[in-house]
Amino acid sequence: MDYKKIITARIKDTVDLELETIERLIEIPPKSEMGDYAFPCFSLAKALRKAPNIIAEDMAKNIYKEGFEKIENLGPYLNFFVDKAVFMKNTIETVLTEKDSYGSSEVGKGKNITIDFSSPNIAKPFHVGHLFSTAIGNSLYRILSFEGYNCIGINHLGDWGTQFGKLICAYKRWCDKEKLEKEPIKELLRIYVKFHDEADRDSSIEDEARMYFKKLEDGEKEEIELWEKFRELSLKEFQKVYYLLNVKFDSYAGESFYNDKMDAVVEEIDKKGLLVDSNGAKVVMLDEFNMPPCIIKKSDGATIYATRDLTAAEYRKNTYNFYKSIYVVGGEQKLHFKQVFKTLELMGYDWAKDCNHVSFGLVKFADKKLSTRKGEVIFLEDLLNESISKTLEIINEKNPELENKEEVAKKVGVGAMVFTYLKNSREKDIVFDWKDMLSFDGETGPYVQYTYARAKSILRKLGNGSGEIDYSKLNTSEEFELVKYIESFQNAILAAIDKLEPSILTRHIIEIAKAFNKFYNLHKIATEEDKEIKNARLKLVEATAQVIKNGLNLLGISVVESM
Repeated sequence: MDYKKIITARIKDTVDLELETIERLIEIPPKSEMGDYAFPCFSLAKALRKAPNIIAEDMAKNIYKEGFEKIENLGPYLNFFVDKAVFMKNTIETVLTEKDSYGSSEVGKGKNITIDFSSPNIAKPFHVGHLFSTAIGNSLYRILSFEGYNCIGINHLGDWGTQFGKLICAYKRWCDKEKLEKEPIKELLRIYVKFHDEADRDSSIEDEARMYFKKLEDGEKEEIELWEKFRELSLKEFQKVYYLLNVKFDSYAGESFYNDKMDAVVEEIDKKGLLVDSNGAKVVMLDEFNMPPCIIKKSDGATIYATRDLTAAEYRKNTYNFYKSIYVVGGEQKLHFKQVFKTLELMGYDWAKDCNHVSFGLVKFADKKLSTRKGEVIFLEDLLNESISKTLEIINEKNPELENKEEVAKKVGVGAMVFTYLKNSREKDIVFDWKDMLSFDGETGPYVQYTYARAKSILRKLGNGSGEIDYSKLNTSEEFELVKYIESFQNAILAAIDKLEPSILTRHIIEIAKAFNKFYNLHKIATEEDKEIKNARLKLVEATAQVIKNGLNLLGISVVESM
């Protein structure tokens, strides 16, 4: 039962407002004694020429009240108190009927959404910072798909550019072929770092690198084969990380994919009268929008990221006819995407407004500053394995007899890292802290996974409740608060979609886990003598476990049945 929609319809019967406007205005009061839902009447004051509190009082007298314990006004608010027994029954039974699909809908049916995320650079480490884009993008992909959108996950690989000239130069001079086959990324990083060290002493090496990149651009056989080798080896290594994270893509069209498509776009920009000369470069002027020019071609005739992103945007619109196109890329690229989207708009594409840059913060270590050029990077695969290892140590200490310890440690260790990246606003920086991340107390992945495992353990020991269930027996404030969080699960998902912010859902799952643990600690289940209360509580436990599982799955995190 969707109480928001019921309340919206009831209010619509008493005032002349659009349904969408009414639903948007409905709030959840900060205190339960103020009601379960509230409608503020401020927006009606001007049209009705009455004070908001008088409007609320009139509405309280005239509104249809069936299905609610009471509807009353408190100042300018119309407050709704649901019939708790009906609410409990409807919510829990809906969860247990819909199971894995609880919270889903077809709101996005028939709408394509492209999501550009992860996008590591070929021949460079898949480092700890890449998990930000990967975790956010994967979660948005899952959340949007859950609500009926047809998502196309795109890994826009960094597989072109002058760095490949440097790598080819370094490969020919210093590469250890055996090490390249065993640990390709580490060996490519080693020779990449060595190139920059040597170039600091001898600048002529840079000229050699430019020569190799020119050969690559011209399609010379040897350089193309080396580039393909670097790409293939890198993708093979990246797949190990994606396997650990349970992340998949629908397209690996990287920067190189657009090489033969950019000239047409540059020509199109020129024909539309947007391309101007600026110190030898070709640019689109954006002064009137308080932005620096969008560079389309550098003074040496080379294209840059903006050219590729404009080409990719057109290709994606033509290929997928997207409803929205999402770019999950760090906050340092905000200006770049503003320039690209504004240029698309100036080109006459009204769909430019459907392009969204989903930005995020930085990953920091208290005692480290990371740099690929200097070789100071932390490989994400190493970090994930370390998280798994540390989790296994905790399990061995707390529950040494646990079956499938390695599998549990893998799910909890990886889940802990992903959860850390998704639990706060994506714009916030993350300061990496093992102790906080792997804690089984507080707002962490292990805490939520443990809550799920605890619920499943209860059900294994006591069963799922049998016979006719009397949900009126669930009459404590803790039980009601838990069911309210369960009932508003889909609202949290839709809010996460509206703001393209997975942390909204993550916070909601944390609140469900907290509410469950409060209920569990204050109310007996195993030793409850009243069979009707016990059965009703077991159904509540089952529903809670199901919603936590659904929520974690939308974040890209696996559940464990026991810990």
